[in-house]
Amino acid sequence: MVFSTPIFLFGFLPVFLATYYVVPKAARNWLILLASTLFYAWWRADALIVLYAIAGGSFVAGRVAAGATRPEVRKWAVRLGVGFNLAVLGWFKYTTFILGNLNTALGGDALTVPEIILPIGLSFLAFQSISYVIDVARGDAPPARKLVDFLAFSSLFPQLIAGPVLRYKDLAHQFEARSHSLSIFARGVRRFVEGVAMKLLVADSVAPLADRIFALPDPTAAEAWLGALAYSVQLLFDFAGYSAMAIGLGLMIGFRFPENFDAPYTSRSITEFWRRWHISLSRWLRDYLYVPLGGNRGGAAKTYRNLLLTMVLGGIWHGANWTFVVWGIWHGGLMALERALGAKSRDTVWPRAIAWPLTMVFVILGWVVFRAETLADALAIYGGMVGLNGVALRPELITLTAPTEAIFLIIGLGLSLRRPGRWQVPSLAQRLKPAVLSLLCCVVVQARTESPFLYFQF
Repeated sequence: MVFSTPIFLFGFLPVFLATYYVVPKAARNWLILLASTLFYAWWRADALIVLYAIAGGSFVAGRVAAGATRPEVRKWAVRLGVGFNLAVLGWFKYTTFILGNLNTALGGDALTVPEIILPIGLSFLAFQSISYVIDVARGDAPPARKLVDFLAFSSLFPQLIAGPVLRYKDLAHQFEARSHSLSIFARGVRRFVEGVAMKLLVADSVAPLADRIFALPDPTAAEAWLGALAYSVQLLFDFAGYSAMAIGLGLMIGFRFPENFDAPYTSRSITEFWRRWHISLSRWLRDYLYVPLGGNRGGAAKTYRNLLLTMVLGGIWHGANWTFVVWGIWHGGLMALERALGAKSRDTVWPRAIAWPLTMVFVILGWVVFRAETLADALAIYGGMVGLNGVALRPELITLTAPTEAIFLIIGLGLSLRRPGRWQVPSLAQRLKPAVLSLLCCVVVQARTESPFLYFQF
């Protein structure tokens, strides 16, 4: 089930909210668990086995780690809990990739490559479960007192599919008691509507242009850069739109989720970009990969190594493809370079006159390989960017480009370059009342076919 579809907007959500505010408070976590189970089963009921196996295993590992009196027992609880999560993630997400590459290396089909369907949201669930086990073992988080609370946290439908990456220690008290009011609910509705508008009106309008150009075998310079810009806008508004919807849904039932985006396209360095883009993932990578690897404690060379390894692993987390490895190397290498130039003590290491445009070029170049299905496809776009296939837009592309694609690309670029004090994406809603936005979205959602969120595939 997708947030921006009629079945969710006019069926599942109203029924859930009406029931939520009717049942006694003591039953609301149970209702969340039931609704989340139905929400996830709408995709594949058999995938619930994976969902609750990870949640149940992490719950047990956390309980053992919290109650252990011997350090050895605690360590083994963490190893088994984290290892189980990584094993499940590895099987579903990377088995086909690894076996396929081994077959290529062996020059044939010596190994059987199974058809494995990746459960949606598995990467987010695994990261959340890993952080729970580690936090409990460290004493940074209380172990879940009730299994129902932890299962409700693990399957929480507003953010289960594409984040933000939540940590149990930040929500534990909210499962025990949440505040509800008309003003909080109304704020949640506004955030949700803003998120739907970002997805339907901007991301989905720009997506055909990006898809069309990335499918070209020989894009010109103008086409390649236009396609990269279109995808940059599509990805931001698709993913930030989902995050806004998740935050809004959370507010409707009393949860406060962390913000996940803070005007990332206004950054003046890659280091700053990762403080503003997918904030919950950036913090997770910092706390559970970069710091355990040694962070900046082992000297300059080890710091650069740790930055590179962290971003490569972050790239692999996004998908089992060499394109994501290259994307991770690109960002990790740039962050290491900025650290070497003094990024730790300055907001940007680049000359101020070119800091922002240079950073955006770095980001856009990275999005090309992130979007491409293969490295060869990425090289085709890069070749176009440097003019190997000509410079100007070809007439046929101009003819195929709908006016709405160009209009919403411009709108998306304008909105993404605003830099408010705290970016909660209210820009569009400030100009168009939420009621008007809702009406526009209702018209669009009825006219278009279902368009899954980009981060569903990760």
